[in-house]
Amino acid sequence: MTVQPTPTPTAAVLMLEDGRTFRGRSYGAEGTALGEAVFATGMTGYQETITDPSYARQLVVQTAPHIGNTGVNTDDAESRRIWVAGYIVRDAARRPSSWRSERTLDEELAAQGVVGISGVDTRAVTRHLRERGAMKAGIFSGPAANRPDSELLAEVLAQESMAGARLAEEVSVDASYIIEPKDHGWEGEPRFTVAALDLGIKSMTPVRFAERGVRVHVLPASATLADVTALNPDGVFMSNGPGDPATADVQVNLLRDVLDTGIPFFGICFGNQILGRALGFGTYKLRYGHRGINQPVMDRRTGKVEITSQNHGFAVDAPLDGPVTAPQARYGRVEVSHVSLNDDVVEGLACLDIPAFSVQYHPEAAAGPHDSAYLFDRFVDLMDSTAADASKIKESL
Repeated sequence: MTVQPTPTPTAAVLMLEDGRTFRGRSYGAEGTALGEAVFATGMTGYQETITDPSYARQLVVQTAPHIGNTGVNTDDAESRRIWVAGYIVRDAARRPSSWRSERTLDEELAAQGVVGISGVDTRAVTRHLRERGAMKAGIFSGPAANRPDSELLAEVLAQESMAGARLAEEVSVDASYIIEPKDHGWEGEPRFTVAALDLGIKSMTPVRFAERGVRVHVLPASATLADVTALNPDGVFMSNGPGDPATADVQVNLLRDVLDTGIPFFGICFGNQILGRALGFGTYKLRYGHRGINQPVMDRRTGKVEITSQNHGFAVDAPLDGPVTAPQARYGRVEVSHVSLNDDVVEGLACLDIPAFSVQYHPEAAAGPHDSAYLFDRFVDLMDSTAADASKIKESL
């Protein structure tokens, strides 16, 4: 029997914008990947991570050392493709071990042209990013890795910053589609109809609504008020998504129109930032953001602590002492409903005089804990009570 020699791994290098370099082996496709280097602390759920559109234009460092051990499959993808710009791991699994695996993570990355690097000290990379903040970076593998470091650094520095990036329209769908409750275990007619703006929505989010009897019309990020009201929705939802919320004037103006009509609103992640801006608050870029499935958040109304799934690099600048009158005073009083126990970042907003609330994290929990699933029920209750109030008013006329 002829023994085939083990192929020599292709060299790869991770270059950060401050000149720090980490050398390893090519993982996935070979070539060049540019983006913002960020770290994600989830111990599981790597497939859901890389297919989350909120990671568009980012090079994701997985802090968990062993990645790829369960392979990938069709069912666990959270969108139509991988969205991470590049992928950084320490110990890539040599082969997957799961009855659900359909192919290896390495094969999936290569098939979709995603450049990665393995064999680097991801703990050191993470510590560096925690100290210096998320920053521009590049992964270079194959012939690109043999170029002088000065050339690689120049290419890293020449890319656009995440601050000021408008990305929701890039990851959103081109045409609307419907998620029906009957396809997800609900028996009987739909209870409510929700218009969901896709700013980078994860596939599990409308499923969580459908499980509760809600028909969801998923609309492109460019949808107008006419598009929304044509559906005669019982509620409006805005999803998670990538980029700087300061660039989302179109969605902010749409939400203000929605709030003015009195239609109940629920937003998560980017949708939380959109609500904050619609109410008149500002947003700002976090030093290195919150990314993972183990982020502690307190519901200030109940005192309950939730372990949450998060992925965001921006936050709402709203006062923690409240309630306060919103800067856009016509919307009345608002309070910070949830707060991060790590750094006191605003994790939720609740309007007290209009039917609207939002959270900064991902209650659909794919992947992640299910502590926050009650938020979907809260929105259903809000639509129910708003409809009941409208019925009473109509009967009194």
